Amino acid sequence: MIYDISIIGAGVTGSLIARQLSKYNLKVCLLEKESDVAMGTSKANSAIVHAGYDAKPGSLKAKLNVRGNEMMGDIAKELYVPFKRIGSFVIAFDEDDMEQIKTLYDYGIKNNVPDMKILTKEEVREMEPNMSDEVIGALHAPTAGIVCPYELTLAAAENAVDNGVELILDCAIKDINKVDDKFELDTTRGKIVSKYVINAAGLFSDDISAMAGDDSFKINPRKGEYLLLDKRQGNVVNKVIFQPPTVMGKGILVTPTVDGNLLLGPTAENIFDKDDISTTSIGLDTVIKGAVKSIPSVNTRDVITSFAGLRASSSVGDFVIEKSQKVDGLINVAGIESPGLSAAPAISEYVMEILKSMDIELKEKDDYISTRKPVYRFREMDESERDELIKKDPLYGNIICRCETITEGEIVDCIHRSIGASNLDAVKRRTRAGMGRCQGGFCTPRVVDIIARELNIPKEQVTKMGGKSKVLVGKTK
Repeated sequence: MIYDISIIGAGVTGSLIARQLSKYNLKVCLLEKESDVAMGTSKANSAIVHAGYDAKPGSLKAKLNVRGNEMMGDIAKELYVPFKRIGSFVIAFDEDDMEQIKTLYDYGIKNNVPDMKILTKEEVREMEPNMSDEVIGALHAPTAGIVCPYELTLAAAENAVDNGVELILDCAIKDINKVDDKFELDTTRGKIVSKYVINAAGLFSDDISAMAGDDSFKINPRKGEYLLLDKRQGNVVNKVIFQPPTVMGKGILVTPTVDGNLLLGPTAENIFDKDDISTTSIGLDTVIKGAVKSIPSVNTRDVITSFAGLRASSSVGDFVIEKSQKVDGLINVAGIESPGLSAAPAISEYVMEILKSMDIELKEKDDYISTRKPVYRFREMDESERDELIKKDPLYGNIICRCETITEGEIVDCIHRSIGASNLDAVKRRTRAGMGRCQGGFCTPRVVDIIARELNIPKEQVTKMGGKSKVLVGKTK
């Protein structure tokens, strides 16, 4: 098959672009080298929807951050994705910090960020009682929020697939050639031919662009390490708490998550290996020291897991979203570091404007479905809602993950969706089974049983994350 458009990379940016394109009568494929969507930066970041005050005025980051923030509420509602507009603080410990906050405020005004205010120490303490006594003031941006980044990615990709986009997983790009007016993509899943290519390959977007013949930018990986705390620490703060930013990023933050945990981090370390997501004792110690500086009452005994994510920092210092000047038909969507998650909905709009300026026919579908199939989250329901759901499907009455109150019905549902889960981590990202305090100690064998049963495969074939990551190797008797 010859596709009109191939999107390379099924992170949050690529998946939301796919959703935008699914509104039109086009043959579109979304290609991902991993076994599932949201396997890179989109599953390991701060999960913050930034207000938009810290991007340089006039930059793409500034423009698309503010617009993406505006769009996020509606998109989250359409896709059944958790999103909370809780606001953020950038706190100051001395007068130099206050001057930096005033600069951020001025940036925010130029970027059209609404309702910002610089607060006194007393006003900060009134809103955040656990704030350090050393804080002398803060910039308050009430439009900031928190979202689940991998669930947003999954939902966007699922909605795109439901509207006709073809998702091809385990599809690494080996080479790209332009033959006449079409691209021939040599992949691990065979040859794919496409009239246009949208390069949303995250950390590897410079490699993909170079394969196609455009080496105009480079991506430098920047590692950030995080700590996630148990839900009993989730009410320590009410808002996203930032320290003044540096040239390396927005610093160590303390934030609640949409699921009620507390998240600390990240560090910021320039590295060379685009696959290095290891954590270090030095990095995690830096996270703890930074978090306690802001919120002294944070109890790191409640840490339940640590992880690291990589940011795609571009050599041009801004998002790279443009028609290639060297290769006709190639659109690069690269360098999508922070505030990339916040900007992602607006990036998809921006890419559509680029496509409209090119020689491509865009005819809207009459049967486009803007909403995702409902997701039932048993843990969020009241007793009457739970009773009704169990009457419809008794599997929702069987709790599989005790820490997160995840039912068998939720797990079965996620396996049989249009982008179904086929391994433990895929179930975990979709349902939170295994994300609680025991980190899967109780529910893992039960989830393995369900996956094997629903996919009609031996338990020994169930993997943690695809590939050779087997959970079981055989029977002892």
